[in-house]
Amino acid sequence: MNSLTTYERKRHFDQTPEPRPRRLRKGGKSGRRFVVQKHRARQLHYDFRLEVDGVLKSWAVPKGLSPNPAVKRLAMSVEDHPLDYADFEGVIPEGEYGGGTVMVWDEGTYELESGEDVKSAIRKGELKVRLKGKKLKGSWALVRIRDRNWLFIKHRDRYVSEDEPTEISPTSVLTQRTLAEIASEEGGNVKKAATGDPRGFRSKAARRQRSTR
Repeated sequence: MNSLTTYERKRHFDQTPEPRPRRLRKGGKSGRRFVVQKHRARQLHYDFRLEVDGVLKSWAVPKGLSPNPAVKRLAMSVEDHPLDYADFEGVIPEGEYGGGTVMVWDEGTYELESGEDVKSAIRKGELKVRLKGKKLKGSWALVRIRDRNWLFIKHRDRYVSEDEPTEISPTSVLTQRTLAEIASEEGGNVKKAATGDPRGFRSKAARRQRSTR
């Protein structure tokens, strides 16, 4: 079964602007892109995705990745996504799977720190990567604890910090918009989206929305 079958089965592409899966080319060389998408659906969460063998291996991280090694963050593995999804930013209609506002919060490339390939590391339940993103940098471990449940753990390096990047840098790396601004400009639920923005950024989005009326 194609690894994107679950992704395709959950979505109605005549209703959602999310990209359709494209047929994968056998033997194609995989890139090393990663993306983190901020997603205000029923609850706010962050989707961490790694390009592996022509798809995006994906985990939902409720609180986002922390650069503090003392703070371990729960991550839940979800279905593979197509590579085109890495550029998706917009509004999934309410009533559709994952209905809500999506932002490309961070993007960049990654390097595998262990000597094996990524798929083998995922099967074994321990993945060590070095991220080279616009917001997230340095070495991380992703460790499976049970079934679909994993932990994200920051390794000690020069990028360790006690700051919370989701609070101090909450906007899109593609468009510099907040979730509320994305929803406002693309026909989404602004009030719902704004609950995913830090308070200091909510008032800014609200002022912009009022000024365009």
